[in-house]
Amino acid sequence: MHLTELDWECLLHLFSYLDKDSRRSLSLTCLQLRQVFLDPQLWTLLHFRSPCELRRDNFVLGPSLRYLAICWHSSRVKVCNTENWMKTTFQRDLCSMHESIVSDFLESVCHMCPNLLTLTLSGCGHITDHDVINLLQTCRGLRSLSLENCARVTDSILQAVVDHGCNLTEVRVDFCRNVTQAGLDKIREKRPDVHLSALHSADMIPDSKPEEKTQIRRTLQKFLIFS
Repeated sequence: MHLTELDWECLLHLFSYLDKDSRRSLSLTCLQLRQVFLDPQLWTLLHFRSPCELRRDNFVLGPSLRYLAICWHSSRVKVCNTENWMKTTFQRDLCSMHESIVSDFLESVCHMCPNLLTLTLSGCGHITDHDVINLLQTCRGLRSLSLENCARVTDSILQAVVDHGCNLTEVRVDFCRNVTQAGLDKIREKRPDVHLSALHSADMIPDSKPEEKTQIRRTLQKFLIFS
């Protein structure tokens, strides 16, 4: 029996065992397999290991998507998480090549994947409060939100969980240095039903503008002079 002689359900089942690249390669062999590749039922889960994977045409976004994860574990994450004013010219140029990729992708998810249930973002140093809040407002059925090592998210995310995350049961903001203890206490008070994890977040040193650090240094110098 030829592969294309299998019924639709069997073809979908076979495709489900393949990674994204293999699915796309197989879909290029004939029109029938291309149609299987485009079937929304095949794309309920998407896992990306770097932002550059978001630019490929080896996946399909649609209302069937339920589980989305973008987990980047690379030495470049340290550069992305560095405060902008502290970056060298080389580091800024490096970030400029990918800093909007995840944000643009999440914007597409907001428009095309209203039934998303879980979102995991790890090492996405350029995403902002706006990116996540916009998704919370659109994907109202979201049950699990996990943010790890996302330096630019702040307590505004936690407030958005209270305002828009009516179906959320689990929220993780691990190693997010601009999340404060006050913000964590507030969400625990207003949403005690949500399982909240914030590993090391409130214990980390938050971002500060250069002039703020200068003022702190001057204050410390005055203290040492007059003490």
